[in-house]
Amino acid sequence: MERTWGETVERKETAVALGLFDGVHLGHRAVLKTACTQSENGLIPAVFTFEPETALYKKCAAKGYIYGQEMKRRLFMECGMEQFCFLPFEDVRGLTGEDFAGEILCKRMNAGFVCCGSDFRFGKGASCGVDELRKFGELYGFRVDVVSEVRCGDTVVSSSEIRRLLSEGSIEKANELLGRPYTVSGKIVDGNHIGRTIDFPTINQNFSSGQLVPAYGVYSAETVIDGEKFRAVTNIGVKPTISGERSPLAETHILGFSGDLYGKELDVELTGFIRHEKKFSSLDELKKQILNDISAVNI
Repeated sequence: MERTWGETVERKETAVALGLFDGVHLGHRAVLKTACTQSENGLIPAVFTFEPETALYKKCAAKGYIYGQEMKRRLFMECGMEQFCFLPFEDVRGLTGEDFAGEILCKRMNAGFVCCGSDFRFGKGASCGVDELRKFGELYGFRVDVVSEVRCGDTVVSSSEIRRLLSEGSIEKANELLGRPYTVSGKIVDGNHIGRTIDFPTINQNFSSGQLVPAYGVYSAETVIDGEKFRAVTNIGVKPTISGERSPLAETHILGFSGDLYGKELDVELTGFIRHEKKFSSLDELKKQILNDISAVNI
């Protein structure tokens, strides 16, 4: 059962997984799994992480963060975590390494066990690494385990590599490193209803400010509505055929579904890249291309 800090519950020791966990990819899941194994010793699996926007402080995340906070929380729960501590980077960036270990890990999270990846840094100016974490563990009474990097073939699994792949439209490889399909998640928002005029109604989902937007283009996709899985075609981009400027969004036509989803929360999982976004000379030309895109999904 999920617990949040501040509830009046028996204060048991925790096994804390440390990291930014942007994307909650296979490497992150190895760290989370290590924390979960400590439940056999009576420790509660817990996560210390930062709000997603923290990724924007890193040069390797210039394209944006992969997932927002609610999606990360859901993935943590999927991995078996029971307690979560999300903090703004500004609340922690001034702490020394020892203060982080004492105030956050020991006092706030009651850590009896802490695990992280080999590249984890903490303390003011990222001055501390895993060697210092082990020393602070001896000082404050928590055990430390450092989890080795995870590889897929010759590729080291990392958030920066996944961002690169998503930005190129290499969705299948990105999904492999993520350990699950990349997901556009969020509320269905109102659009300009152009799709309905050409017999292809769509749902629209926005990306958050600072969030990475995958390569503009058309993707094969899947979504689940009321327990039923539907194949879909998703266009990510700015609809260049339609006049006017707009922010990028995900526009999805769900095959075999008719109904009103406006205002509902929905997950759309991208499974393959079909083509790059293109400006068409007319709506009729766009309609013909959508038919071809649907055919590609139905193969």
